[in-house]
Amino acid sequence: MREDRKEAAPIYQLPEETSLQRTSELINSLISSSYSILSFPAKWQLIRDKLEQLNSNLTAVADGNFSSANSALTAFLESMVTVLNDIQMLTDQCSDESYSRGKLHMRSNLDAVSSRLELHVKHLTQICASAILSQSQAIVPTRPAVGASREDMRFYMKDLFSRLRIGDLDMRAQALAILNEILPQDEKYVRIAVLETADSISLLVHFLEFGDVGIQEKAARAVSVIASFDSYKGALVTGGVIAPLIRALEMGNEAGKEGAARALRKLTENSDNVWSVSAHGGVTVLLKLCDNADSSSELIGLACNTLRNLSSVEEIKKFMVEQGAVSVFTKLLKSKEEVVQIHVMELLYAMVLEDDSLRHMVVGEGVIESLAKLLDPNSPYSMKAREVAVRAIELFCFTSTSLIKALMGCGFLDQVLFLLKNGEISTQESGLKVVSHLCETSEETKKVMGDAGFMTELVKLLEAKSFEVRELAAGLLCSMVPIQRNRRRFIQDDHNVNQIMRLLNPDEEKSVTKKLLLSVLISLADSSNGRRKILASGYVNHLEKLAKADVLEAKKIIKKLSGNRFHSILSKIWSK
Repeated sequence: MREDRKEAAPIYQLPEETSLQRTSELINSLISSSYSILSFPAKWQLIRDKLEQLNSNLTAVADGNFSSANSALTAFLESMVTVLNDIQMLTDQCSDESYSRGKLHMRSNLDAVSSRLELHVKHLTQICASAILSQSQAIVPTRPAVGASREDMRFYMKDLFSRLRIGDLDMRAQALAILNEILPQDEKYVRIAVLETADSISLLVHFLEFGDVGIQEKAARAVSVIASFDSYKGALVTGGVIAPLIRALEMGNEAGKEGAARALRKLTENSDNVWSVSAHGGVTVLLKLCDNADSSSELIGLACNTLRNLSSVEEIKKFMVEQGAVSVFTKLLKSKEEVVQIHVMELLYAMVLEDDSLRHMVVGEGVIESLAKLLDPNSPYSMKAREVAVRAIELFCFTSTSLIKALMGCGFLDQVLFLLKNGEISTQESGLKVVSHLCETSEETKKVMGDAGFMTELVKLLEAKSFEVRELAAGLLCSMVPIQRNRRRFIQDDHNVNQIMRLLNPDEEKSVTKKLLLSVLISLADSSNGRRKILASGYVNHLEKLAKADVLEAKKIIKKLSGNRFHSILSKIWSK
């Protein structure tokens, strides 16, 4: 209430009256023009019936006393005009029979607009029938405490949705804000809202198209919370939430767009909903958001995640490519926002994983150069970004010998070695898998890796906390040490041999698989220097225990050592 108001305001200010009159004129015009449409007669008759019902209710509003409904009515009329404009477009298309996307798509559009009209009929009926509550009249129930009875929770939710149905704009905004606070707290609230509250989904769908952007944003957030639960995704989709979410992506404010994108991301985690998003033009809208320089990094990330879900369907992925998705994503890889780069890399990875032709297309767009920059040790990127880049490079490059050579020439090995030295467990694991893949390419690659210092770092990783990292490191040593040049380099460092021998301790449970370590020692024992280092390590007793336990590899190593001047140390084993 404005404090400077000296006399009672009229029921409607001029803008509302004008808007009310203009809305009624638009409805009459649409009803009249729809009679000339020959296609889809049954569907247009249904639309006319609802338009006439709305017009009748608007007349009642104009004649009635709805002073407290002023803000709610204004928002309703703004939302109504949006629907009427969409109907006008459909009217023009059906009159000309210009179905750019085919009759099936037009039929779907007519059904969607009919559902939207039905929601507006219900909303306007509530405004007409209710004695619109004001803030001063409203008695707000106390929010149930944690562990409250289901009956108390149900009563509280019923009151919230009553306020959403018949409250003014401020009351609805407050009710939605409270709804967004309690839904994440307890799934019981979600269940009550979706399954035990009449028209709850319809109300939220209606608010997604509300004239007030704040209401839209809060409604999108509520839908996003409900979509977090697999059990209720079907109710949201059946209730018609997809189309208004996509419209919110196009026309909402930044927060509203993020809420809509978050909801769509969660809904498309269920593959059954993917086609529905695509059918309503979601792919095109999401790609435009990614290509818009004004989109926030949060919004782009959500859009990328949703597109990744959509790309799981081959036909939709092909459509994305036809719409220029590859150039959009490769451009985003050059973004200054690391979070955007990570989301794009994960999206591209998912798209090309089993698609060789698309992989070649992406590589042709210059993706390798962008990924390589992320791995530069002097760059400011996080280990998370580097880890994702390594996985992507492996996918994009390791099917081509020429690309591998190009990578090697750009310092790729030094970049991966940096990750092994400084990365977290998941980063080290990704780096080791890439190195394993490189080792399979040629013996020359193994030599280059040995010269670069990989073996010393691999020995250190034999004691990593992660079993997977330990096994990968040991496997790589088995692959690299047999190379003569690498073996000489390995033996030069006493710590390398001592560490292998120490980890052979049969009593040590949390260690690398003994067979991998023994395989390394078999290669070392092929040289006199290697045998000497093994015997000088101080851990020969570990070999003895394994040999006594009939471990074949251990016996082989001891047999190689038996010709040494330390033969007497081992004679007991061979006297068996």
